[in-house]
Amino acid sequence: MEIEEMKKAAHDAVEELLQVAAVPEGGILVVGCSTSEVGGIHIGQGSNIHVAEALYEGIQEALQPKGIYLAAQCCEHLNRAVVIEREAVPAWKMNTIVNVVPQPHAGGSFATTMYKRAKDPVVLEEVEADAGIDIGDTLIGMHLKKVAVPVRIAVKSIGEAHVVCARTRPKFIGGERAIYDHALSGGEVRDVEK
Repeated sequence: MEIEEMKKAAHDAVEELLQVAAVPEGGILVVGCSTSEVGGIHIGQGSNIHVAEALYEGIQEALQPKGIYLAAQCCEHLNRAVVIEREAVPAWKMNTIVNVVPQPHAGGSFATTMYKRAKDPVVLEEVEADAGIDIGDTLIGMHLKKVAVPVRIAVKSIGEAHVVCARTRPKFIGGERAIYDHALSGGEVRDVEK
């Protein structure tokens, strides 16, 4: 797969996911990306900055017009921290910024590209993203809001890397079969199974 084809595949994957995921303006899409896997090399063994740049461009072309922020997941050497624009970080979370500058072999080429190209990048140990794309089995689940729901898209791979997508939804609690302890809310106790 040529670089331009990779860029288009990344763009198309994001566009299709966003059609299903309903990520709001100001929301976050987390992307984990092994450029090694894209190139058909074992994860962590063939980091490629040119592939990272192409994928980054394709993804941002889909996100920026919608006002959605990218969170680029670093590799395991940086504990899968994420690079994100400072303006996407709520004020109450600013004290969780960590001090590290991703590099191709300590953070990964994709996170390195994000760090170099972002207007004002910061690194966080974790985010709660609205949706995510995992390119190359990098395990993005720790950065998704609960509850993560798999999304099947037409783009199954980019280069040699497997592509998996997810959206999130609020937790369902209660419902028609739920039983409540009304004493906890000041009412009389009914419908409680003991």
